[in-house]
Amino acid sequence: MRSPKEENIKPIQLFNGKDLKNWIPKIRHYEAGDNFGNTFRVEDGLLKVRYDQYDQFNYRYGHLAYKTPYSYYILRIEYRFVGEQAPGGEGWAWRNSGVMLHGQDPHTMGKNQDFPISIESQFLGGDTNPNSVRTTSNLCTPGTHVVINNELFTPHCKNSTSKTYHGDQWVTADFVVLGDSLIQHILEGEVVMEYTKPQIGGEMVDGFLANSKKDGQPLTSGFIYLQSESHPIDFRKVELYNLEKYKKNPARLQQTIAKLLHKKASK
Repeated sequence: MRSPKEENIKPIQLFNGKDLKNWIPKIRHYEAGDNFGNTFRVEDGLLKVRYDQYDQFNYRYGHLAYKTPYSYYILRIEYRFVGEQAPGGEGWAWRNSGVMLHGQDPHTMGKNQDFPISIESQFLGGDTNPNSVRTTSNLCTPGTHVVINNELFTPHCKNSTSKTYHGDQWVTADFVVLGDSLIQHILEGEVVMEYTKPQIGGEMVDGFLANSKKDGQPLTSGFIYLQSESHPIDFRKVELYNLEKYKKNPARLQQTIAKLLHKKASK
């Protein structure tokens, strides 16, 4: 058997660079599977979020779910903000998007539900002022709570310790997700947000079906979503290393995570 240093673990390319195969759109006021306005599309090898077929954004928050739920994994996403915000987008949503972790099944979302019950890594882009501060890979908690520093965190959002990424530059965001034991947001090899024990709880979600929200239930796995909140964004990589087979061997798990993160950082 190969040692962790020798084992070649290949990533699963959730985005294949060609089409939206295996992805499920869920846009507020529409049923799961209805990609209203061609909001999510693939052009030039990029997964794009666009609003050229909207007259007004009109609170039509959208989410694109990968079809398979995961529990233990490393996720890497490369994204950039582009263009102008859709007409009618709210001020807080300017250069605002994200990835949802441990999300509910998109088919269990209510037709008018705005956000999936999930843990969100909020992506924010900086403005044109090089001295302004706007962190990214922040934490938001639609219908959920987490534990930070051994205390239950109940506010909706918490800023990370990241730097600000200005303009249309590409940003690489990594996530270490280990069931409900640990979630880390990583940028440029540095952990900028860390928390444990994600669980259903709190508010900040409208239109959910009564049987989909069970407060206090641990979130040990779930669906990965990309977000549409009114500002155009491109994704050029969405890949995942499945760590499920290591979950019962903590030492092997940590060795494998360290190896994969080092490999990514050295590329």
